[in-house]
Amino acid sequence: MTFDVQIDDAHARLEVQQEGDRYRFRLGDHPERLAQLAEVEPGIYAVLLDGRSYEAHAETGAGCAWITIRGRRFRVAVTDPRRWSAMRGDAHGGGREEIIAPMPGKIVRLLVTPGQAVEAGQGIVVMEAMKMQNEMKANRTGRVTAIPVHVGETVGAGAILATIE
Repeated sequence: MTFDVQIDDAHARLEVQQEGDRYRFRLGDHPERLAQLAEVEPGIYAVLLDGRSYEAHAETGAGCAWITIRGRRFRVAVTDPRRWSAMRGDAHGGGREEIIAPMPGKIVRLLVTPGQAVEAGQGIVVMEAMKMQNEMKANRTGRVTAIPVHVGETVGAGAILATIE
C-alpha cells in the first residue's frame, strides 16, 4: 500500500507491505527497511527496527495521530491517495491533475472518456489490486484530457491513469 504522510512539517510518500507482524516500508527516497511491530497494550507498541527496540505510544488526534518515542512527540497524518478529500489538492483551481496508480493493479473499468467534464470527487478509473477494486477519483473539477490506460491492462505503482485540466 502507498500513502502520503506528514510527519510534523515534513511530507513524504510511504510504501508499506505487511507480512504478519513484520512491515517492509520505504519512506520517500530512503532505502527499504524492515520493522517488527506488536501492540503490547492499547496504544502502546513494541517496535524492533534496525536491531534496536523502541516503545511507541500512539494517541489519536483531530485528523492525525500523536506518536511518542523516547520522549519525542511527532504529529503524523496519513492520507490514502485512493480516497478523495476536498482538503487535498486544489479542488476548484486550474492547472493539470494526473490521477496516479497508488499501487500495482489491473484496470477493471473506465468511468469517463477523454473530453468529458468531471466534478471533484467523481470516479475516473476502477482498478483491482490485492483482490480489491479501488475507484480512483478526481481531486478537482475539470475536463479529462487523456486516459492512457485501457480495461484489462496491468499497471505499476505511479502509472498515470488519467489527466484532468
